[in-house]
Amino acid sequence: MSDVTGLELRSTVDAEGWLTLTLEQVTYPVPADNEVLVRVEAAPINPSDLGLLLGPADVATLEEVGTADRPALRFRVPEGRMGSLRARIGQSLPVGNEGAGTVVAAGAQGAALVGRTVGMIGGAMFAEYRLAKLREVVPLPAGASAADGAAMFVNPLTSLAFVETMRAEGHKAIVHTAAASNLGQMLQKICLADGVPLVNIVRKPEQEAILRGIGATHVLNSGDADFRRKLADACAETGATIAFDAIGGGTIGSDIVQAMEQAANRTAGEYSRYGSETFKQLYIYGALDTGSTTLNRLAFGC
Repeated sequence: MSDVTGLELRSTVDAEGWLTLTLEQVTYPVPADNEVLVRVEAAPINPSDLGLLLGPADVATLEEVGTADRPALRFRVPEGRMGSLRARIGQSLPVGNEGAGTVVAAGAQGAALVGRTVGMIGGAMFAEYRLAKLREVVPLPAGASAADGAAMFVNPLTSLAFVETMRAEGHKAIVHTAAASNLGQMLQKICLADGVPLVNIVRKPEQEAILRGIGATHVLNSGDADFRRKLADACAETGATIAFDAIGGGTIGSDIVQAMEQAANRTAGEYSRYGSETFKQLYIYGALDTGSTTLNRLAFGC
């Protein structure tokens, strides 16, 4: 197959504080021996995609720019947030961590994949085509659609990494926030299969129902009046001493560690002014709340 041309979504921040989304025409060369050219047919939007796509731009400032043939959108970035974007000013960056589609051309090593549907990771997936290394693609089972395989990397690997991190650091149970998310549901299924106790924190009754429907035992609603007591009880029952927080802002991370400390003190042999000796670990991996993270240092113990 000769060179193929397609559109690719790009995000660019300029020195004047505008973030602009454009569709750029890209010509893809004939694949090298270890490459395949994939027609992208499905791609999810992960939070990490939004971080690059829109960053800290104020979506309320949306403007349509460009031309009828080459439309574009732009947004204002608040002046106080420009400091975090200095390294990307002027760069036209492709977006989309993962996706799936049909292989339309391949080098010698990937010839058997032509016509197959594959999942992909490696960026630049919000596009019509993606030139990928063979190591970046995984053939999907017969009958699986591109939509079935478009999200087979980011959330599944993150969920598995949570459990492996727990084991590597000597913990035996996990606390997870925003737990009814796609990632959270995967984590619950993994924990059930591996016999790992999991404390799920959600914000809505319907989210509680989703998790209980797939077998979750510990599901707590952070809006309940007795949430903190229930959280300490769950930490005591499961022995959870590691947490993965997708929210980031506010006090939820501090609340979790405080609950772990309260649970540890229930079995303490004697009082210590320095708190328990139980090691507690909090990972903040998301930013659903972009406000400040508040930590109550008196809750942390050793």
